[in-house]
Amino acid sequence: MSNFALIGAAGFIAPRHLTAIKETGNSLSVALDRSDSVGILDRHFPAASFFTEFERFDRHVEKLRRGPAEGHIDYVSICSPNYLHDAHIRFALRVGADAICEKPLVLEPWNVDALTEMEHETGQRINSILQLRLHPSVIALREQVAAAGDRIHDVDLTYITSRGRWYLASWKGDVQKSGGITMNIGVHFFDMLMWIFGPVRRNVVHRHEPTLAAGYLELERARVRWYLSVDARDLPATVAAHGKTTYRCLTLDDGEFEFSDGFADLHRRSYEEILAGRGFGTAEVRPSIQLVHDIRTAPLQSLTGDYHPLAGGR
Repeated sequence: MSNFALIGAAGFIAPRHLTAIKETGNSLSVALDRSDSVGILDRHFPAASFFTEFERFDRHVEKLRRGPAEGHIDYVSICSPNYLHDAHIRFALRVGADAICEKPLVLEPWNVDALTEMEHETGQRINSILQLRLHPSVIALREQVAAAGDRIHDVDLTYITSRGRWYLASWKGDVQKSGGITMNIGVHFFDMLMWIFGPVRRNVVHRHEPTLAAGYLELERARVRWYLSVDARDLPATVAAHGKTTYRCLTLDDGEFEFSDGFADLHRRSYEEILAGRGFGTAEVRPSIQLVHDIRTAPLQSLTGDYHPLAGGR
């Protein structure tokens, strides 16, 4: 059994990590969040120590490190806001623990390089949650594309997940803290696309705004039109009419690829792989961080045939 610390216990994604820690037979020793709305701990690890100040959390973890071996923290799970991931990963490595970090690992590709150096210096490992690589349908699609050899596929990716007015008022709406919409909701999909179709050959950005972004990618084995939005007005009418707030669609060569289901246990699967030494490290995550950086800093280009079909809406 391994001992875990969790940073960001009151966050949206934290319950999935708590469940994964518990379902893999491990223990949460200590948790941190500046908000004390963490009653979720009662459902999983009511005996875990809890702090709202990083300094006291740091002192407690250091005390455990200097104590008996059975109390040492083995893993630090990081569910904090995007811009804090870098510092919290460094904390994990400094206290002799491996890091398990939610997406995105960091906001800039050069931060990945610096963390890789620190991995080598400390002998600890950084693991990123890239759960789409563990989705059975995504794995099957990758095998299908590999079997097709050098064929160039046509792909359309649309992901619309409605967010309320709070979104832009929070850290998620601050590009310096979140990396923008392409980092907040897009980085997993860009990683998935490159994992399936190969590295980027061309990157064109048509729109990049606080609540939506769209563009065109040429990958080694695919031409990809993509559209991301957190604005409910972008939902297809048929989806909105049924009261749904999320629309996820990927078409491949005029056929729809369905992967709406199968997400329930992907964090547990991620933890199982990490605990077995098969986690996704900095080398695997760097290409998607680089691509989102390139999208965020690219000059906008006028609309062409590359653009996504949903763009006719707004």
